[in-house]
Amino acid sequence: MALLFEKHDGVATLTLNRPEARNALDPETIVELAEAWETFDKDPDLRVAVITGLGDAFCSGADLARLIPL
Repeated sequence: MALLFEKHDGVATLTLNRPEARNALDPETIVELAEAWETFDKDPDLRVAVITGLGDAFCSGADLARLIPL
């Protein structure tokens, strides 16, 4: 799973889980992020969302190797 989603005391924590790719956003991660935002939006108990990343980098941006067909 490229995105971890946890809820605790009104806070949603979204953790990018692709440290081997410096948490670059590939199509699967983008879909998982969209689903997480929908879940966050529909949950009246959640007030805040925090986005973080595993490993040495928060997010290196788009995973161009996965987004641009060669």
